[in-house]
Amino acid sequence: MDGERILIVEGITDKKKLNKVLDEKIEIICTHGTLGIERMEEMIFEHNLDERSVYILVDEDDSGFKLRKMLTEELPHAEHIYIDKAFREVAATPEPELARALLSRHFSVKSMYLI
Repeated sequence: MDGERILIVEGITDKKKLNKVLDEKIEIICTHGTLGIERMEEMIFEHNLDERSVYILVDEDDSGFKLRKMLTEELPHAEHIYIDKAFREVAATPEPELARALLSRHFSVKSMYLI
């Protein structure tokens, strides 16, 4: 995939946290939890996800696992970004930890978080 990159997260607090750490403009969409098939298809169509480089960053909990599985089935080309299970939630993950996870997928992050 060489289309414009897009990040998929669960909630608005995850999106805010990522925007704080990222040092580049990237579209971030929130699923607001697990998606039904209809809403999933809408999201894929609305954001042209079949033609874009998609990254999935969700919580390390039951709802996150369920969502990741569902997104993987619909978007097999998506790349996954994982947070340490100790933090469980993207929003609760310390910025330096998130910065490292994003850097591993070649995202540009603010240098202040690279300690």
